[in-house]
Amino acid sequence: MDVHGLDVCTSPPTLSFPPPPPPPPPPPPPPPPPPPPPPPPPPPPNSLTNHNDNPNNSMLGSLTLYRHLLSRALYPADPADPNHSPSTPRPLSTPAHGLAGLLAGWTVSTIATPIEHIKARLQTQYATRKSLRAYTGPVDCALQLHRTHGLARGLWHGFGATLIFRSFFFVWWAAYDALAKGLRARTRLGEPAVNFWAGGLSAQAFWLAAYPADNVKQRILVGPLGGGGGERYGGRGSRWVRVCGHVWRTEGARGFWRGFVPCALRAFPANAVALVAFEGVLRGL
Repeated sequence: MDVHGLDVCTSPPTLSFPPPPPPPPPPPPPPPPPPPPPPPPPPPPNSLTNHNDNPNNSMLGSLTLYRHLLSRALYPADPADPNHSPSTPRPLSTPAHGLAGLLAGWTVSTIATPIEHIKARLQTQYATRKSLRAYTGPVDCALQLHRTHGLARGLWHGFGATLIFRSFFFVWWAAYDALAKGLRARTRLGEPAVNFWAGGLSAQAFWLAAYPADNVKQRILVGPLGGGGGERYGGRGSRWVRVCGHVWRTEGARGFWRGFVPCALRAFPANAVALVAFEGVLRGL
């Protein structure tokens, strides 16, 4: 374009835009999660009560077997008695019923010791994370105990203490027979009611006699494994003596009876109902 003799080149006007706004700041990072709560402190050994000696199949089955064997041994068949046959056991005396209970207790101890030991070990794992627990389950616990300590000192750890505790089955079944005979002679209760009251009251007599021994047994089951077995307890003597001495020195007589009231309250109805069912089955055979 020629303006007054000047050649002027004009360019098209340029468009200007405002600068884009700055990007928003990133959101603040989320707060860190709160730390997990610490695991609860382990209860003292005397609070680890596992009072689960209601009549079960193994105990009642072995009790019936020993009653029959003692009946045949103590009261052999008399050929001159037409009312007695070798297949029908005669009534036992009260001490004989107690002896049958004692033998049944020893039999059950042989079967129950590894089961109770594994259960006690699993119950004392207080870590909230499974990865921090020593055992992942009963099978893993049994394998580790057998691999590291063998049968006698591993799986059957506490067998002697279990024998001592279940020796009080003598009290249980002698008391049951004595109470049942007394109720039949002095009341008009039917047989199921006799079994109910005799079963519940005899269970109370058993726990009154056996509860301190069960307390010591539970401490031994969760105690250290190995040759001595009582390293955490001072004094001399067997593991049983060491644990008893430790309880007496640190807690006194009350340490042997801690937790007795809930055990006694549960024992009466559980055992009374179990004995009603057991005796009812025997009468129906």
